[in-house]
Amino acid sequence: MTFDLRSGNVISIDDTISQINALFLDTAPVIYFVENNPQYFHLVEPFYAALDKQLITAVTSPITLVECLYYPYRQKDRRLVQAFQSLLIHGPQTLFVPTSAPISDQAAQLRVAYNLRMADSLQIATAILAGCDSFLTNDKQLKRVSELKIVVVDELTR
Repeated sequence: MTFDLRSGNVISIDDTISQINALFLDTAPVIYFVENNPQYFHLVEPFYAALDKQLITAVTSPITLVECLYYPYRQKDRRLVQAFQSLLIHGPQTLFVPTSAPISDQAAQLRVAYNLRMADSLQIATAILAGCDSFLTNDKQLKRVSELKIVVVDELTR
């Protein structure tokens, strides 16, 4: 379940997923899934199962890819590099959206409106312009963004 701070309601992961059409995948939830993180895998796996079942569409960006590939390249772990690339670039129901001038402009406006870091503003702008209704992250500070629903992994329970 997840607790919606705005409404005060408790919502299950399944109910959360049922309200999503297009989900932006921020870096941490992707790493949790691909690396089978013992603390978080069970919380993010239902979102990827929904992708496999074609219940939702995912959107990613070059920032997600760069951040996910940093550690595997540093460790020279080619298998992990391929796993991230396969999921983020070629995953089922996944749209990889390159950064563009309109995304950059939207990101600048979001930085001003919410005092976001550049990477976060680009991620949120990509999600908005790609038509996402939700943003899966583990960064609670992004909940101040009101343009789309921010789903924080740490607030999810099964």
